Amino acid sequence: MDRRFITVLGVSLVFALLVSSVFYQMTARSGSVKKADPTDQKDVVVSTRPLGVGVMIKPADVKIVKVPADAFPKGAFSKVEDVLDRPVISNVLLEEPVIEGRLATKGSGLGLAPTIPVGMRAVTVRVNDVASVAGFVLPGMKVDVLVTGHPPNSDGEMTTTVLQNMLVLSAGQTMQPDARGQAIQAPTVTLLVTPEQAETLTLAGRDGSIQLVLRNSSDGVIEKTPGRFLAELYGTGRRPEAPKAAAAPRPKPVVTAQAAPPPPPPPPAVDQIVVIRGTTRTVETLPSRSNP
Repeated sequence: MDRRFITVLGVSLVFALLVSSVFYQMTARSGSVKKADPTDQKDVVVSTRPLGVGVMIKPADVKIVKVPADAFPKGAFSKVEDVLDRPVISNVLLEEPVIEGRLATKGSGLGLAPTIPVGMRAVTVRVNDVASVAGFVLPGMKVDVLVTGHPPNSDGEMTTTVLQNMLVLSAGQTMQPDARGQAIQAPTVTLLVTPEQAETLTLAGRDGSIQLVLRNSSDGVIEKTPGRFLAELYGTGRRPEAPKAAAAPRPKPVVTAQAAPPPPPPPPAVDQIVVIRGTTRTVETLPSRSNP
């Protein structure tokens, strides 16, 4: 047999053994990887359907699923009892873990009340239009509040901006847009305000007519506007406010003063004559003419 052939065959066998050994070691290592231990998994509460703002969680709305312990969401719950009868304040998607930050405390009420932050208020106003969109508005939008009325001590109507960058909590009875994002036509809009702004908004609705103006939600600039009088609309200039009537001064008490006595009559005129005798000069008084 040819020695060269034997050499090639031997080298091939050695190479085959080497490759087989490498593959065997790789297979052994992959097989030795520890599989996930079922005891390292935890229960987590997830939703069985989309849960919108204001929904009170019931047993049919949630279920328990298993997740790895290291993948347990922060703030999630392991027991269904911990989430029952708690209102949702932020939308929860289908099969999404229910976390603490999306729920209000138990007993905080239904509907809109749990979504109001501490120290804030929700005020509902009746509106006829939302400028440029014919009455359509969505919860979560930002609006400015304009009021048109007749200011005191003024002879004309004016429109002024009373509140800016107000958050819309709900439109009518709806607290969130539908799945298609369609706008809502509603005669009432609920805004999130401070107690002072609530007073302003209530007075504006009573004294004049309110109109909302939509603004970009990322635009938080507060503009200073002087308001607009009806006269300016027709190009006749800004009408000055009517002057306030001055209060009549109180009459001063009359003090009766005693009449001063008349001054004494002046003394009668005296006639004098100068007499010069030589170097002597004398002054002599003549008798009064009134004397006989």
